[in-house]
Amino acid sequence: MVTNKQFQKFVKETGYITFAEKPPKAEHYPDATPEMLVPGSAVFIKPDRPVNPQTSCWWHYVPGAYWRHPEGPNSSIKNRENHPVVHIVYEDALAYAQWAGKELPTEAQWELAARGGLEGATFAWGNEFMPNGKLMANIWKGRFPSENLKSQPPGTEAIGSYPPNGYELYDMIGNVWEWTKDWYREQHPENPAKACCTPKNPQGGTEEDSYDQKILPSMRKPRKVLKGGSFLCAPNYCARYRPAARHPEDIDTSTNHIGFRTVVCPLPTHA
Repeated sequence: MVTNKQFQKFVKETGYITFAEKPPKAEHYPDATPEMLVPGSAVFIKPDRPVNPQTSCWWHYVPGAYWRHPEGPNSSIKNRENHPVVHIVYEDALAYAQWAGKELPTEAQWELAARGGLEGATFAWGNEFMPNGKLMANIWKGRFPSENLKSQPPGTEAIGSYPPNGYELYDMIGNVWEWTKDWYREQHPENPAKACCTPKNPQGGTEEDSYDQKILPSMRKPRKVLKGGSFLCAPNYCARYRPAARHPEDIDTSTNHIGFRTVVCPLPTHA
């Protein structure tokens, strides 16, 4: 998973400006009010009382929020250098991967890595959610979104705070959602009974497949697949802290619970 320290090096060497640092264009967001058309990003703010988890009322557009200031202008990444970088849209993740000489994983690659060799297990660490009462990833503890039973506010944690999986990979589950290169589609055409992945290492759909047909055409945007869940996933809410879980996300959406990791794909060998 790419950290704040790694992303900072990328920005220093390239002068790259992330999507969240740029003013949104009015023509791309026709329903936005003028005060919303300023650089910023979506930040989770915990409600102070129980709310309906279906309302998503905990998301707030915060002007000045971006990877250096995860919760807004008065926050910083000081002492969070080893936390995953956040407020990253797909084009930001892709730019970093190209600079690093790596790639973003496909959904199938990501899921294979997340399982750590435990094929068929519900979680990346086995079939028990909290073995011996131990939390195995940075996910929500308590009743989401108003009850937080952790000793610190909800947010990212340093990579390596929880045990690695069977492939010695850290934070494949929880902490932040991770971009994959696959366009989202509901099902794989070779096996409609499965949500996505088959043993044949399928590739994602097309950009056209990814549009949400349930919303107005003017509001539709291309979507990529996110994997892994985040610090906001809870048993009473999305429960997407499983290798098989997936989420469609607009490619221009940034929040303080979306990051990414990169992969190195070896060149094919020929006999």
